[in-house]
Amino acid sequence: MDILQDLENRNLIQQTTDREALQKHLSEHQVTLYCGFDPTADSLHIGHLLPIIMLKRFQRAGHKPIALIGGGTGMIGDPSGRSTERSLNEASVVHDYSEKIKQQMAKLLDFDHGTNAATARNNHDWLGQMTVIDFLRDAGKHFGINYMLGKESVSARIEQGISYTEFSYMILQSLDYMKLYEQENCTLQIGGSDQWGNITAGMELIRRSRENEDDDINVFGLTMPLITKADGSKFGKTAGGAIWLDPEKTTPYEFYQFWINADDRDVMKFLQYFTFLEQDELAALQHELEHNPEGRLAQKRLAEEMTVMVHSQKALEQAQKITASLFSGDLKDLSASDIEQGFKDVPTYEASKEDIGLIDLLVNASISSSKRQAREDIKNGAIYINGERQQDLQHAVSEADRIDGQFTVIRRGKKKYFLVRFS
Repeated sequence: MDILQDLENRNLIQQTTDREALQKHLSEHQVTLYCGFDPTADSLHIGHLLPIIMLKRFQRAGHKPIALIGGGTGMIGDPSGRSTERSLNEASVVHDYSEKIKQQMAKLLDFDHGTNAATARNNHDWLGQMTVIDFLRDAGKHFGINYMLGKESVSARIEQGISYTEFSYMILQSLDYMKLYEQENCTLQIGGSDQWGNITAGMELIRRSRENEDDDINVFGLTMPLITKADGSKFGKTAGGAIWLDPEKTTPYEFYQFWINADDRDVMKFLQYFTFLEQDELAALQHELEHNPEGRLAQKRLAEEMTVMVHSQKALEQAQKITASLFSGDLKDLSASDIEQGFKDVPTYEASKEDIGLIDLLVNASISSSKRQAREDIKNGAIYINGERQQDLQHAVSEADRIDGQFTVIRRGKKKYFLVRFS
């Protein structure tokens, strides 16, 4: 199956320029394509995953992907899809973000093997060297104001107001396409559907800057749909914030939980978009979802595929271990590392390593409101230490109650967890 047909089967094509010519181009050449990623934080998040996986799909089909880090455009800010202007970061901050994002890309794309090994470029390499005069003479003269005002990324902001800085973003991104066309023979740009105006503007700049040349110019654009969730909430956001690819910001366990908790109405779309499962397996998962939704097999498969892809098989196994322990309530087999991941966001009390009476600990850690309440909680069987019910009023929490000598997990009632960290 050719790459475009596979993308269409997965509903991953929102728009494309000259579909027939693009298919011919892809079938006859090893095509170099790119997608841009502006460094607006020190980590990518799962909102970036779809374009990265799109690059990976083209690479698997034999084409050569470029991950373009926006070290230059990231200092300006893309107005696409935004109602307000971004705050501008210092150059040193953008540079640091760019390096971290480049390292994350290297884990998701193959930069080392074959004639179609991926490359990472940074548009600061050319934008940072360009003078204002160069910008106006070489690029600005090819853009009519009416043409720019007609682009949705600009027109949507006219009433609220848009600075010249963000207004010029389209030209900067167009320069990216032109530079990669010149330097890498890059003939395809991909992006989210909100990037359509910027992509077609880049194609127009390439053509206009070479309108006196005899050779045909074959450049193309393709966009993928923006991801929406069935419940109306924003994809990639939770009550705790964004789902990051950096395990220090979002643990593999939290990452796994995000996918395994996918809504039944969304899970098949996510499997189509994000995984490389074949259509026959996807059809089997669809059948299972329809006839045995409580088994959540589709969600489990999605969580497995995504956690291995972004983190590792070992990280997946740890996330599954933590999940199983929390579900059963038996925490004895968890390590300190498991505890740190699984209980990252629960209330934590810092304690010294001396033995302490359970009643005193419950009060000191604000698990029970008073000693009287603590006694009632213990007698009523509401207190669990590391998953085991403790009803001894004289019990002292000691070394034997600490996981790896560092943590004790206390549960009050069915769902209220507290973490005691000993130091």
